[in-house]
Amino acid sequence: MDALVQISNVTKCYDSGHPAVDAVSLMVAPGEAVAVMGPSGSGKSTLLNLIAGLDRPSSGTVTVAGQRIDVLGETGMAKFRQRQIGMIFQFFNLLEDLTVADNVLLPAQLSGLRGGQARARADELLAALRIERYQDAYPGRLSGGERQRVAIARALAGEPAIVLADEPTGNLDSATGASLLALLGELNSGGTTIVVVTHDHAIAARMHRQIEMLDGRIITDTAAAAPGQRPRHAAGEDSPPPGPGGPPPGEPAGNEAAGQQTEPGQGAAWMPWARHQEQEGSS
Repeated sequence: MDALVQISNVTKCYDSGHPAVDAVSLMVAPGEAVAVMGPSGSGKSTLLNLIAGLDRPSSGTVTVAGQRIDVLGETGMAKFRQRQIGMIFQFFNLLEDLTVADNVLLPAQLSGLRGGQARARADELLAALRIERYQDAYPGRLSGGERQRVAIARALAGEPAIVLADEPTGNLDSATGASLLALLGELNSGGTTIVVVTHDHAIAARMHRQIEMLDGRIITDTAAAAPGQRPRHAAGEDSPPPGPGGPPPGEPAGNEAAGQQTEPGQGAAWMPWARHQEQEGSS
């Protein structure tokens, strides 16, 4: 299977000259759910910004969805991001002077959907994320969890190839954070590729794959382990691996973890991101 993200020997240096990302190579396959962990200053957010095209590497190459994005100009990168990359930020980054519906409608239009198509896409995402009743409200009147759902709808508006999330639960209480993680699980079950940056091992354990960074380098990647073996550690380290994928032992998965009941017609098969991909695959 071709890689959706291919990072080859990438280094990123800022004005200090010290590399924030140091000679990193990484592949992410379509449909993966990946957590990138590490302490502050480890390079995890810089790595995410490189995948998003928000930063350019000092050396090396970055390819996303078959396009080398490190060679794109500002206009080309902006257009590529509108079509292929969805971003979920810790602080939501919603446009406060636009309604909820318009926050989702705008990126749908920028991705190339026109008129009624863009409106239909916004409407189905708001319904799927159970926030359609807030479509005429302004973000400032919503709770943190509701604002993050709007941010997810915005990220999915252009039907991106990959969703990137930077500490998506960092501004949420524990119950709302658990609900968001269940929602990300539904997205991934529908075929959406997800890369989450987090410092929280409990969040990372819910992803299929965990990558750990330190001082700008990848020191652990569970994808490097053969079935039944422990993940590879850099330089012969023998520290324990992060927790296994899925919910921690003894905790329910999916909607149960969020204290919600799965209703008939809900779940991955019902979600619009799953439906669109099924249609594409059958055409």
